[in-house]
Amino acid sequence: MKNALRHILAIALLAAAPVAVPVTPAAAQSGCWDNSAIQSALAEGRIIPVAQVLSREGVPTSTEVLSVKVCEQGGTLVYVLAVLEASGQARNLTLNAQ
Repeated sequence: MKNALRHILAIALLAAAPVAVPVTPAAAQSGCWDNSAIQSALAEGRIIPVAQVLSREGVPTSTEVLSVKVCEQGGTLVYVLAVLEASGQARNLTLNAQ
């Protein structure tokens, strides 16, 4: 029940959450991929797994990933993530997927 409440709170807060990289999620999402394209890119090594990106960027392992998108932004592939931090703060992250 506690996790369900955290997820509801996270979803409610995501609309107002700041973006970690100076790009708006709407701009990044215009060229987003579907799940099969993401799986193919991972299998072919064109993007690295999101867990490795989070580690590379120093995101604490206690951070819960709520959603994952891969989008093209200015010729670069990025992960657009909705996350919930251990503190209960929800936010969006846009991180290089390569």
